[in-house]
Amino acid sequence: MRSLRSRVGRLPLRVRLVAGFAVAMLVVLIGAGAFVYWRVDFALDRGLDTELSQATTTLRPLVGADGRVERRTTADATGAAWQVLDESGSVRDHGGPAGADAMVGTRTLARAARSPQTVNIGDFLPASHKPYRLQITQARSAPRLFLLVGVRRDHRDEALRELLVQLSVAGLGALLVTSFVGDRLARAALRPVERYRRRAEDIAAGASGLRLDVPLRRDDEVTRLGHTLNDMLAALERALDRERQFVNEASHELRTPITLLTSRIQLARRRPRTQAEHERILEELDVDLGRLARLAEQLLDLGASHADDAGGPGRTADLAATVGRVIEQRRLADPGWAGETRVELPAEQARTAVSDGALERILTNLLDNARVHGTPPYAVRVDAPADGWTRLMVTDAGGGMPPALLATATRRFARADEARSRPGAGLGLALVWALVADADGELRLCFAGQHARSGATAPVACDHGPEMTVTVLLPAAPDDAG
Repeated sequence: MRSLRSRVGRLPLRVRLVAGFAVAMLVVLIGAGAFVYWRVDFALDRGLDTELSQATTTLRPLVGADGRVERRTTADATGAAWQVLDESGSVRDHGGPAGADAMVGTRTLARAARSPQTVNIGDFLPASHKPYRLQITQARSAPRLFLLVGVRRDHRDEALRELLVQLSVAGLGALLVTSFVGDRLARAALRPVERYRRRAEDIAAGASGLRLDVPLRRDDEVTRLGHTLNDMLAALERALDRERQFVNEASHELRTPITLLTSRIQLARRRPRTQAEHERILEELDVDLGRLARLAEQLLDLGASHADDAGGPGRTADLAATVGRVIEQRRLADPGWAGETRVELPAEQARTAVSDGALERILTNLLDNARVHGTPPYAVRVDAPADGWTRLMVTDAGGGMPPALLATATRRFARADEARSRPGAGLGLALVWALVADADGELRLCFAGQHARSGATAPVACDHGPEMTVTVLLPAAPDDAG
């Protein structure tokens, strides 16, 4: 059975569909033919049984105690073949087309002793020369005698054989027609699939910008599959474009520190140097390697998925507590930074549907970005300005961003021209945006009356001064979320 399934599974889908349709149709045709045959057979047998009952009614009173039939003229007038048998199967009398040889055996007679029997003798296929339908009844009980009355089945059998031929021919024709129609329908249904396959083959071979040809005015399963595949292709192209852009930008950004490292090493090799000079060169190389390591770490963080770190079922944290902890850690590490930073935290919890680790990464990147590109004083503020939302604001008094950069600042490696001389690779805000987007939040960049928004649209008005302000709006955690 498993081998048969394996062989059937290797057949083309169209062949399997047509074969399944043909098998189902064959079962229906056999069932319908069997029902028609049974009804016709029943009707023909009922007609013969009526004739037999009438002849039996006429002959039974004519059987004498010795097994002889009186008034043979009346008996022969029935037109039926008849025999009178004793319980041993010997013929006592006969008439009509019936001969002197018993038409049934003793077993049949034994059953007739209990109840009247109706039997057929003579083969249906192949056609017998003497086909009869017999009705056997007990004519006398002492001595026990049996009356056999029979009528020929020639017309009945011929009609049934003709019916079998007609049903077979009609069924075979119907099966061929339905199989042909099923094949046409299967071809028509699978034609779009084959067209999709050829187009997908072209796309797999390297063709870009191609889409599956999906009819616009149809809405069936294959059409919906085509739309879904087109959406998938578009998403894959966007993902490939982003990855290609990321690789190009990362290569560009990595080229500068690597070139600088190579140049320093080449300069160090040009002439003999003292131990102090070598130590100074090693310190410069260590700084460059540190920058390169931080850049690589940022690229890895940005390329990784943040869905597990940001929002999701069961991932909640207190924004106020997380911000307070991070600020306290920075104050301990850099006491001078404390005098330059103002922190405003709410008295109540500000629970948000984001993990504690994601909140810490968001705040750390915003503080580092403000310290590198802004100027003190800095301000960090946490509140819950609207139902369902929490807000984190980081402000600095620096020169801010030009309006054109506000709209693109969350892209990878986006930096103003004057910022290229400062540390960093333009990945801080990109990391923040990736985490905020995974949490279904909103990121706002505001400076000098200009605003740029990314992500969800929270029902919260911009609350800022003339300073450079980065606002992160995150979904609040449900009341029963711990």
